[in-house]
Amino acid sequence: MANEDTAASHQATVSQTAGPYFHIGLRRLFTDQVTDVDAAGRPIVVEGHVLDGDGVPVTDALIEIWQADPNGKYAHPDDLTDKSRAPAFRGFARVPSDDDGVFRFTTVKPGRVPAPDGTKQAPHILVSVFMRGLLRHAVTRLYFSDEPSNEEDLVLGRVPAPRRSTLIAKRRTGQPDVFHWDIVLQGPHETAFFDY
Repeated sequence: MANEDTAASHQATVSQTAGPYFHIGLRRLFTDQVTDVDAAGRPIVVEGHVLDGDGVPVTDALIEIWQADPNGKYAHPDDLTDKSRAPAFRGFARVPSDDDGVFRFTTVKPGRVPAPDGTKQAPHILVSVFMRGLLRHAVTRLYFSDEPSNEEDLVLGRVPAPRRSTLIAKRRTGQPDVFHWDIVLQGPHETAFFDY
């Protein structure tokens, strides 16, 4: 009986189903640098936690980041906007969560890109989350708490008002270039995710 009790107390929760484990075989593809250190623009750090539906850190999540450069230009041939591309800017990174569910990456604050209706979108970072138990990756956006243009962003404006704060990375007190943003996968504080 003692063994059964011990096993029961260590069972995975519903939101911790087994596999796939994204750290296995992918370490050589990890990079936490969206751009080179000498790239143009305002250097920033984004850090946070990946949490499951029970508030437990997800220790083997994979976060992919895609963003525009400070000029509002993506490092991709499909971006045909008439803007110069910032040198030394890759626009993409792939970071794992660690044993405490923490992820961290460095980049530059992105510029504003056109919205489908011709307006400008607020600076944002596109984020995909891969983790155990997800059959399809989750897609969301990260916005910045110090950005006045959030109020006029077409996409952010479509997120129900009570959920918008789940997409806003907050600047750390006394560290103006460090932003904190948690990704919550389920529950009452779940990050707003988008259909694709």
